[in-house]
Amino acid sequence: MPESPAAPLAVRDVVTGYGKKQVVNGVSLDVTRGEIVALIGHNGAGKSSVLKVVFGMLPVWSGEVRLDGRLLDGAKPPELLRAGVAYVPQGNRVFSDMAVRENLEMGASTLSKKQQVKDGIERALALFPALGPLLKRRAATLSGGEKQMLALSMGLMTSPRLLLLDEPSLGLAPGLVSQTLGHICRINQREGVSVLIVEQKVREVLKVAHRVVVLRTGRVAFSGPASDLLDEAKLRELYA
Repeated sequence: MPESPAAPLAVRDVVTGYGKKQVVNGVSLDVTRGEIVALIGHNGAGKSSVLKVVFGMLPVWSGEVRLDGRLLDGAKPPELLRAGVAYVPQGNRVFSDMAVRENLEMGASTLSKKQQVKDGIERALALFPALGPLLKRRAATLSGGEKQMLALSMGLMTSPRLLLLDEPSLGLAPGLVSQTLGHICRINQREGVSVLIVEQKVREVLKVAHRVVVLRTGRVAFSGPASDLLDEAKLRELYA
């Protein structure tokens, strides 16, 4: 299946795993420009592994990953950052002993010009004004929701075209889940960033995603409009 010219990310028949254990068994998916695609499924279905393959953290055993039609053959994270791909791992990964501003600067480590870093911080504060008064605070003192805003901002510092998010709601209080997904919607709409998001809060993510891919034991069990799975019966069938 050829990649669409409107698909900055095209994953084709990818197989990968850890050591000798195969966990992704021929997954194919696209993320088109300006689109949010949710990648969902039970624990162990291979969702996070797909993100790691795309970001060069796991090797492609077979199949291929293309960015804007270019084969990503052995590309590593620094190269992918420069190519416009950003990855936000699960668990609010921030540098706890550093100030908020320093964390943002770390997110811009691949940028060579001070003005680019300054512009990145300004964009982050425009999206997340609540971080403004916290720039001098140590990240360790932030709440869970504030850490998630910071982690998302760090991922945006290089002005990515494609944002990979691994369970951004992990560890958040229920009231903060919809707020975090709302932030992601705003990033998508205001920045035009394409998003591939792994999320366990299925019903919540279906409300913000344009399309959804369901994995089961490392294979695609469903791929289509997110609205198709707002039907509870269909959702239960896929999660049986």
